[in-house]
Amino acid sequence: MIDLSGKLLPVAEEAVDAAVDWLSTAGREWSTARFKASGEEVTAADVEVEARVTQVLAARTPDIPVVGEESSAAGQPLPLPARCWLLDPIDGTMNFARGGPMYAVSLAYVQDGEPLVGVVHAPALGRRWTTPLPKAPVPSADDLARAVVGVSGTGSAHGGPRRFLDRVQDEAYRVRMQGSMALDLVGVAEGWLDACVCIAPKPWDVAAGVALCRDRGRAVLDADGRAFSFNSPVLVAGAVDVAHALAGLWTTTALTCP
Repeated sequence: MIDLSGKLLPVAEEAVDAAVDWLSTAGREWSTARFKASGEEVTAADVEVEARVTQVLAARTPDIPVVGEESSAAGQPLPLPARCWLLDPIDGTMNFARGGPMYAVSLAYVQDGEPLVGVVHAPALGRRWTTPLPKAPVPSADDLARAVVGVSGTGSAHGGPRRFLDRVQDEAYRVRMQGSMALDLVGVAEGWLDACVCIAPKPWDVAAGVALCRDRGRAVLDADGRAFSFNSPVLVAGAVDVAHALAGLWTTTALTCP
């Protein structure tokens, strides 16, 4: 695998800059929500941000396709191209549409299913996280009973996944619901969350955050407790012991209960 991350990070940041600059001047009329066929909310800003980011990426890296949430056919991105950009123009649309600050532009470069470059920018917070993150110790609990766990994707959780979330609520020290998978993963990378759980993640939801977490040495696992891949029904991330404990809860609840 050829490491292009050093060359592609400036491209990714330029593309995200184009979106963030436009968002800073967009009026509230761009944030009116409507519903997709899938039942998810979308705004005109989601579509415009995707178009602006894609325009920059297409000009700078014309040989790398862009797979974005709003342009992907029927919202089904798999299988991914061997190399691509993965874009969630506004992760946390429900928050954005209601004037809340917990939303982010999330962009990643992925090669052979592995996120190698990640940029997450939270415009309302005035913060950006990129790979590589500055090297720093990341404090975190190593026991689920003392862990603060972010959970997202709960609106799609029924049956076994709902029982799994109930177990997380019972066994974790605290649960936090921010409404953005990208920012939950940033929280794990930064240490203000000990772990996170993403139910039914789409590749664009989590790719940049996965790159950030792995850069900080956090475990990012799938439903079987193995290294996360984009076809998994759940993502868990955190310190190794806590991440494996969460994956174990998934196995004993979501997969085994009728």
